[in-house]
Amino acid sequence: MKVEELMTRDPATLRPDSTCSEAAVLMKREDCGSLPVVKDGRLVGIVTDRDIVVRGVAGGKDPTHLAVSEVMTSGPITIAPGMNAEEASKLMSEKQVRRLPVVDGGRLVGILAIGQLARHESANVAGETLKEVSQPAAKR
Repeated sequence: MKVEELMTRDPATLRPDSTCSEAAVLMKREDCGSLPVVKDGRLVGIVTDRDIVVRGVAGGKDPTHLAVSEVMTSGPITIAPGMNAEEASKLMSEKQVRRLPVVDGGRLVGILAIGQLARHESANVAGETLKEVSQPAAKR
């Protein structure tokens, strides 16, 4: 199965100048822990709830004025819509990520979450992927 058959198309996104507070509200509404950051249709980063807390709030910064561009991960790992789902699962395990932006020609076209792979894969393979993603790199 291909990524494009499993991914969420047109995911919620943020602009680089969106505030961390706006990001948190959108994460709550979308029930997710990370959001792609897009400028002119092109993926420029990804921001997670952890980024907001660790890089922002814990650093004493005000999330109502802090732009996501200041805490996001620039140049995130991406996949293509035509990639095989098993390859995407392996990449998630290797890189310890739970979501991968799906990019075609530099443009964000979707997002693939570990849960979408789990519904496709056997319970055993999905469990192993989640285990790998959840473990600190030193223990693998």
